[in-house]
Amino acid sequence: MSENEEYHSNLKGVKPLLDFLESNKNFNGFCAADKIVGLGAAHLYVLLGVKSVWANVISEPAFALLKNKSIGVFYKTKAPFIINREGNGKCPIEKAVTGVENSKDALLVIKQTLENLRGK
Repeated sequence: MSENEEYHSNLKGVKPLLDFLESNKNFNGFCAADKIVGLGAAHLYVLLGVKSVWANVISEPAFALLKNKSIGVFYKTKAPFIINREGNGKCPIEKAVTGVENSKDALLVIKQTLENLRGK
């Protein structure tokens, strides 16, 4: 890992994080910046091994998980939960992983939820 190594994505949702996980690159110790971090993204950041996360918006459950895992958290706005793209309810990924303690289990739930959403 180079001191100046950076990775970017313009994709929305948790897709970039899943891509990073599947790339088999080592992200241990990286600092992450994201527009919106819900509980699903927080679980994925745990699996990526980042040392800190900066978010424009973070949900309270995501904040709690990252702090519990000793990952530095910096944010502009903390919300009770992340709102879905339609603006009429909770984000389906955050909803799906609510109550899931283990990040590896959360990864499976996230993948299944995305598959279900694509099938709609």
